[in-house]
Amino acid sequence: MNINDPKLRHDFVLLFDVQDGNPNGDPDAGNLPRTDPETMQGLVTDVAIKRKIRDYVSLVRSSNPKYQIYVKHRGILTHQQKQAYEALRIDSDPKKLSSRDVARVREWMCEHFYDVRMFGAVMSTSAYNAGQVRGAVQLTFARSYDPVEPQDISITRVALTNADDVKGGSSDDEEARSGQMGRKAFIPYGLFRSYGFVNPAFCEQTGVSEEDLALFWEALVNMWTIDRSAARGFMACRGLYVFTHEDRYGRVPAQELFELIQVHKKPGVTAPRRFGDYEVNVADSTPEGVVLTRIIG
Repeated sequence: MNINDPKLRHDFVLLFDVQDGNPNGDPDAGNLPRTDPETMQGLVTDVAIKRKIRDYVSLVRSSNPKYQIYVKHRGILTHQQKQAYEALRIDSDPKKLSSRDVARVREWMCEHFYDVRMFGAVMSTSAYNAGQVRGAVQLTFARSYDPVEPQDISITRVALTNADDVKGGSSDDEEARSGQMGRKAFIPYGLFRSYGFVNPAFCEQTGVSEEDLALFWEALVNMWTIDRSAARGFMACRGLYVFTHEDRYGRVPAQELFELIQVHKKPGVTAPRRFGDYEVNVADSTPEGVVLTRIIG
């Protein structure tokens, strides 16, 4: 069975880790790494994972008009929807807009924006209404296997932006009298697990192709490389396991398939600090009608 076939159902497990970095800061908590307050397991939102996918696709398919990104950094969404109205020569006046016009615009958006046809979008704005699209691919939050210990350490900068940025400084000073203090949040190590689902019915509705799915798996493996930053430390894909069903409705519930992949700390490890502190056990066989493809791991 072809893992790139949009006519089949696919359920998958994604493993990734972070070392000495902040995988997903929480703006409501001073940008500290997100955690479950009851278990102290680390969390990474589905939105953060999809941001990396979008950035990867934008980089490797920038010259292809069929692979534009709808939700991009500092983008204006109605400007994206305006493209469809101009291309189809549809009057955007809500009083003159018919349901057929909105359907044509929605179809154009799916055809030209990768993230719309893959993840869906709410585009029912008052200006340049493009309706709503339910995404063919859905992702869960990622959760770390073990509790993490968010740390917030002090850092210093020896240079100043302006001479009077610190007390006692003067605009006439030629050198800084002292540096400035800052903060940096991170976790020492965390191995995270996320789940995903590809729905063939929605693939058909949004026009997802084999090339789209192939690019999606490629992004999950390689997107960490183009997203490097000092704040994120070292992040990498450690496992990508795709369960492909022989039909569009699925042969086995996803939770039963996910249980075939077990991850445990190695004996004697109390505080994991690297991927080698874990062992990943994958079942030797899968239920009838389901094929497991190990892309990574």
